[in-house]
Formats: sequence, C-alpha cells, structure tokens
Amino acid sequence: MGIVMNKAGLVAVLVAAGMGIGAAGAADLGKVYTKAPPVVAVDPWDIAFGAGIMNDYVFRGVSQSNHKPSVTAYFEPRYNLTKDVQLYVGSSFESISFTNRAAAEVDIYGGIRPTFGALALDFGVWGYLYPGGRCFDNGGIPGVSTVCPDANVNLAGPAFNVMKKDVSFYEFYAKATYTVNDSFAVGGNVFYSPNFLNTGAEGTYASVTAKVTAPGGWLPNGVGSYLSGEFGRQFLGTSDAFYSVPAFPNGINYADYNTWNVGIGFTYKVFTLDLRYSDTNLSKGDCNAFTSDFTASQTGFVTANNPGGFGSKWCGATGIARLSVDMTAMTNLK
Repeated sequence: MGIVMNKAGLVAVLVAAGMGIGAAGAADLGKVYTKAPPVVAVDPWDIAFGAGIMNDYVFRGVSQSNHKPSVTAYFEPRYNLTKDVQLYVGSSFESISFTNRAAAEVDIYGGIRPTFGALALDFGVWGYLYPGGRCFDNGGIPGVSTVCPDANVNLAGPAFNVMKKDVSFYEFYAKATYTVNDSFAVGGNVFYSPNFLNTGAEGTYASVTAKVTAPGGWLPNGVGSYLSGEFGRQFLGTSDAFYSVPAFPNGINYADYNTWNVGIGFTYKVFTLDLRYSDTNLSKGDCNAFTSDFTASQTGFVTANNPGGFGSKWCGATGIARLSVDMTAMTNLK
C-alpha cells in the first residue's frame, strides 16, 4: 500500500510538474515578442547653404563695414558619422570696408559637432582671410618713418592710421548649447587666436548666450519668433611694432572690452528677419587704436595708445537688421 501510495504520489508529482511546465509554456506562447526597434537611418551627407543682407556687418560689437550695408553667403558640407556626431567644413563670404581696402572677408572653417541629449557641442578652427588689401602707413607725416615694406605710401584718412596689407588670421573655438526645453536654450563660446587680425596680439573671446523661442501658433500663418542675446568679453594682447606709437615703440597693449547684443527674430519657412541692438564699452579713442578706422575724426580722445586724439564710431551702439535665407539639401531640396 505504501509502495502504491508512493507510486501514486510520484505520478501525481510528475503530472503536476508536467502541468506546471505546460502552464509556463502556455504563458510564454501567450506573450507577444516584438523585434528590437529598427535603427533609424541617418543620411550621412548633407549640405547647408544660405545668404543674407544686413544694414551693418558687426563682429563682436565692432562694425566691419563702416556702418554700411553688407551681403553674406555660406556653403557648408556636413557628414553625419552617427545621429549624434557630425563632421563639417565650410566657407563664407562677407562684404567689408577695412582701412587696407581688402576686397572682402572670406572664411574657411571646419570642425566636429557631438551631441549628448540636450547638450550640443561644437569644436573647430575658423580662418578669416582678407584678400586684396594694401599696406597703409603714416609715412606721409613729416618726421615719421614709413612702416610698409613697399615704396608706396597710402595714408589712411585724416587720422593717418596704419594697417597691414594682410590681416588674415585664424581662431580655435569651442561652443556649447544646452536646450532646456522647446522654448529655452543657453550656451557658451570660447575663441582663441595667437595672432588676432595679424596684429601680433593674442586674442581670446568668451561669451554666454540665451534664446527664448515662442511656442508654435503664437503668430499666424506659420510665422515663428524668438528673443536672443549675448554678452561677451574680448581679451587682447600687445601688438607688434608695426602698430607702435611713441609711448610704446614695440607695440601697443590693446584694451580689452565687453560687448553685448539683444534682438528679436521672425522666421518663415527658410527666411529669418533678425532685428538686433549691439554695443561695447570701448571708448572712441581705444576703438580707433584697435580698428585703425580710416573715417576717424578728431574728438580729443587722447590715450597712451591713441596719442593723436582721433576717435572711431565703429565700436559704439548700433542697430542691425538682417534678412537671411538658410537651407539644407536633405530638408529643402528633396
């Protein structure tokens, strides 16, 4: 009887086990197993390009076009290593009005843009080229020696400012933008040049930025809008002897300065209208020493760097209106 009972118990255990396995198998069969989400295809190549027109080309608070209208255009091929890492090179053009009569500003740049969630970074090098310039010096003043290597003496306006034939230079840069939400983003930028504007002086620019984008539908007919601003400081070193003055025969120590801008923009499809206020804390005398402004006038702004007392308006408050069109091949030309 005990043996029978044991057999019966064994059978019961086996049946129960079998039922348990069967129940588990049934439960597994009842599950819906889905495949892993497909990897989103990323088009490796893209090209960004655009153009714009503005009433004044202002770079870090300083007019590059003598407060006159300027046109610009750019072309930027991009290669996406992944959806979060992009390599790029590019070139841009801006019309300018420099003392050395350079034909234009032609920029060549390249870098990498990695993205980590809401944080977008950008590292690269930017070259600023100014072809077609002539050397301007003050050799026309009696008793003052020429500094240009050629025999031609070109006087830069009533201030007798000097400027090299070639003021091309390059900068290394690092940028960061953190997108807090769909409406707000903050950022920071650092640029460094060992020879800013080919003056012989080091230059470092650091700034913080903020942008508020209006929610969609705030304006009618698909028009978007934003508010943005930047506060930066340009640090400058000592020039070489080309830009010397009697008090500093080996070169002048350029004044560091703050610059800021704030503006409102409107977007419609590929068009952007940006209206902006820009200013610096540079005095007119220090501005003249820094820019060699050929339109500088006698204002009495005498400093050690600016013994002639001429002043420049290139670094003062100004309003900027810019209309631009920006496109990418994958978005706008497909």
